Amino acid sequence: MATTFARIAGAAALLGLGALAGWGYGQWQARQAPTVDGTAAPQATASAGERKVLYWYDPMVPTQRFDKPGKSPFMDMQLVPRYADEGEAQASAPGALTVSTQAKQALGLRLVRVEKRALGAAVEAVGTVQLNERDIAIVQARTAGFVERVFDRAPGDVITAGAPLAELLNPEWLGAQQEFLAVKAAGDAALAQAAKQRLVLLGMPAALVERVDATGQPLALQTITAPIGGVISELMVRQGMAVAPGMTLARINGLGTVWLEVALPEAMAAAIRPGQPVQARFLALPGEIVYGKVAAVLAEANREARTLRLRVELPNPGQKLKAGLFAQVSLRGAAHEALVVPAEAVIRTGRRALVYVSEQPGRYRPVPVEIGEQVDEWIVVRSGLAAGQQVVASGQFLIDSEASLQGVMARATAPAATAYHTTGVITQIEAGSITLDHAPVPELKWPAMSMPFLLADPALARGLKPGQTVSFSFDKQGDNYRVTAIAPQVEPADPHAGHAPAAAASGASR
Repeated sequence: MATTFARIAGAAALLGLGALAGWGYGQWQARQAPTVDGTAAPQATASAGERKVLYWYDPMVPTQRFDKPGKSPFMDMQLVPRYADEGEAQASAPGALTVSTQAKQALGLRLVRVEKRALGAAVEAVGTVQLNERDIAIVQARTAGFVERVFDRAPGDVITAGAPLAELLNPEWLGAQQEFLAVKAAGDAALAQAAKQRLVLLGMPAALVERVDATGQPLALQTITAPIGGVISELMVRQGMAVAPGMTLARINGLGTVWLEVALPEAMAAAIRPGQPVQARFLALPGEIVYGKVAAVLAEANREARTLRLRVELPNPGQKLKAGLFAQVSLRGAAHEALVVPAEAVIRTGRRALVYVSEQPGRYRPVPVEIGEQVDEWIVVRSGLAAGQQVVASGQFLIDSEASLQGVMARATAPAATAYHTTGVITQIEAGSITLDHAPVPELKWPAMSMPFLLADPALARGLKPGQTVSFSFDKQGDNYRVTAIAPQVEPADPHAGHAPAAAASGASR
């Protein structure tokens, strides 16, 4: 009998343990039950003082959610949690994005300060060497004559100053010289001085006149020489030809300095001023830098290339620079103060440019900006930011991806919806919607009628019940109308309430 009782007691104990284990397993399964979207639900409760975790995710693949922490299957990094209070903060500030500390570390976010800097726009361009059109000498015949001899010259030859070009026979000069010498021999000093002055007026060089005076012999041939050193660009004299007064015999281009014509992007035109220093590098002069200055920004632009012509003047000692050589040109525009951020902080979408501003730790707001020129690693911000603000300079593309998924940009840039206000009576409350028998809405030309509204937040219906008279505000979201605020309407107090007892008391006193 005792043995049978012990067996029964043991079986009961085993049954009790089995029931307890089954209850525990059922509770564990309930916590691990899959959600509607197929992912396992995370722990829904949190002890006092702890932040509630909604799910874990990989910042590189934010659309994939996980029910527990661990290593990401996509990247070599740990999953980071998404907290419930981050969602609440996001809802309260629809134009901003909240990033947890773990996600910030995983993304490698780096903040920089918006600041004002003195910038000089750096320009890299190419140019072509040209002859200096300001350094030109034209050789002309001063009187009629004949070409007796042409020296061994040709266009393109480089000559020095004073080099002979041709010899001319000038009959008119020959006669004037003989007359001067005859008057001088007569001993009349006044007439001799007048005759000598006539030689000068006929166009004879002073050196030629002095030579005739000194030797006492007329010079029938005049040697035409180069007034400057340079390259002969034109030579229009040939032996035996007749020349007339004012006829051009040769054209000589000086080589002491040359021009460099540079194709300048039109966006940089305002930053360039005459006199700015320039550095030029030539393939023909490896390892050598030629320093010059901006001579002029020419008035006519290239219509096809949309560039301006920049004229740079370069020294040419030793005549190393030849017309037609190509050069790599470096110059820096005039310094000016501007508001700048690192170029890497700006996200260009094609239609606009934006940066992410850090308003407080963990909170980032997309801000459209108007940008200007880029100078080295800095880019000018013309509008949208203020000095001292902090912007994201590294990892902003991942933040932008997360913001796009959460619709932050759409909410930040969407125009504010028009709010309408009226009163009504609640006829039905459902999950996420409420049906109201409302008063007319003149702004929409609505008569009094009964219709359902969406709830912007299901918590708005908390404490309400059918039959209540309420005041509410709503707006339009797409094709739906959404209640954004609702509250029970306070009944006006009865103006006569409380007077009767007072009157009775007054009558009793009488």
